[in-house]
Amino acid sequence: MSNIFTFHESDWKLYRKKTPQWQEDYMERLNKEYIAILSAPGLASTKFWALEKRIRQDKKKPGVIVEMSRSNMDLALLGLFADGAITLDDLDGFSSDLREWMVTVTAGSHR
Repeated sequence: MSNIFTFHESDWKLYRKKTPQWQEDYMERLNKEYIAILSAPGLASTKFWALEKRIRQDKKKPGVIVEMSRSNMDLALLGLFADGAITLDDLDGFSSDLREWMVTVTAGSHR
């Protein structure tokens, strides 16, 4: 699979450095949402199964798991953005080419 966008080596290095923290922050937010599910009024079994379904869906998202490969970096960044794991502000330090590309491909989004 070829990249949609050709990245600078510095972008690849920064992406590898920042992704684990982006994922950690995203999962922290998910954990708070899971606590809210469990804390809501209702039957314990209903909350249990709602949480199980939610975790099953969330564990497939880039904010939780992402393949760390150069050939996947463009799609991974888009997935992280779409999931709300990152915003355009999180791309500070990346090349202007990458930031401009993300602004262009995410135009109309409110993140």
